[in-house]
Amino acid sequence: MQKLSLPLPAPDALAASQALQQRIIDEIHQHQGWIPFSRYMELALYAPDLGYYSGGATKLGKDGDFTTAPEMSPLFGATLANLSASLFSQTTSQVMEFGAGTGKLARDFLTECQLSGIAVDRYFIVELSGELRARQEALLKDFPQVVWLQEMPASFSGLVIGNEVLDAMPVDLVMKTELGWRELGVAVSREGVETTESNDVDVPRLVYRERPCDDSKLAQIPDAETLPQAYMTEVHAVATGFMHSVARMLKAGQQETGRGSAAILIDYGFPAGEYYHPQRNEGTLMCHYRHHAHPDPFYLPGLQDITAHVDFTAMAKAALAEGLELLSYTSQAAFLLESGIAELLARQSAEHVLQYLPQANALQKLVSPAEMGELFKVIVVGNGIDMPEGLLRHDRCHRL
Repeated sequence: MQKLSLPLPAPDALAASQALQQRIIDEIHQHQGWIPFSRYMELALYAPDLGYYSGGATKLGKDGDFTTAPEMSPLFGATLANLSASLFSQTTSQVMEFGAGTGKLARDFLTECQLSGIAVDRYFIVELSGELRARQEALLKDFPQVVWLQEMPASFSGLVIGNEVLDAMPVDLVMKTELGWRELGVAVSREGVETTESNDVDVPRLVYRERPCDDSKLAQIPDAETLPQAYMTEVHAVATGFMHSVARMLKAGQQETGRGSAAILIDYGFPAGEYYHPQRNEGTLMCHYRHHAHPDPFYLPGLQDITAHVDFTAMAKAALAEGLELLSYTSQAAFLLESGIAELLARQSAEHVLQYLPQANALQKLVSPAEMGELFKVIVVGNGIDMPEGLLRHDRCHRL
């Protein structure tokens, strides 16, 4: 693995990372020297108190490691609220958000609902991180309809929102070799220790290690046998499991209330035919550390985000398997523009340059094909819901 030249962490952050790495090493030893990459990614992101999302470090915005659409502009959450007005007439006036981060999307959504007279009975946030929940509670203290949940309920009727949720779910890694498909897991290097760039402490080195691959892990990959040797990619068992659970929750909600529901999931990714293209032979796994993107998932575990693009075909199939409908699949640009983001910006007078210009610039980043507009896609699944005609004009479901 190429040596990285990235900003050095503070001593306490480095100590936390080393503690997490030791915990990972202990687990590897407990499992005969090998764990699946998905388990490594789960520990690196979600280990209690030490994982990237469960620890206390700032993740989002200019002081964090990356910036999401809600952090860029209140227009993003306001646009989702604007769309919800047409959907609430077909379902209940309830929202459930996964991956709420700082709570910014929820605040902007609910603020727009107040301004536009859109009634929201409950806004549920499913949050596993105590640190993030505390930040959300502080930001959303003026919205009594917000309710926090520690796990997904068995049934729900309403609108589900997930912005950049699927990409942060652990993935398995597979590679095609001369021996056939192999699974890449994580082991401790037999070469022993290395000295970190950050200090003089010697720490064991984590490395990829192969083992035979279960055929079930290849089911997500179309034409797996025709792909070239040395082809490495991800499979998304956790994310597809999440989609199955969301679908079952919405189906149960429909049975209880007789009303429809929709889940809107926004993320970067591709249909399976593009995701597993022969030329995408190194997969999509990427890490983010202080606004630097790099490919090494073993760098400072717990201090960096680890993500993979979403296979939207697999997500759609999981929802369909549970009896939901595929309501829409389109680009973020088309979704936001057809849901009224330009009209929301127009409420701000262009004469007030200091207020208008930053929002206009943010809108450009959200919808430009050269920025987030085309890279990010929006998939909507549900039952008993008719989507607005404007969104259907840009529908790409046939590509899945």
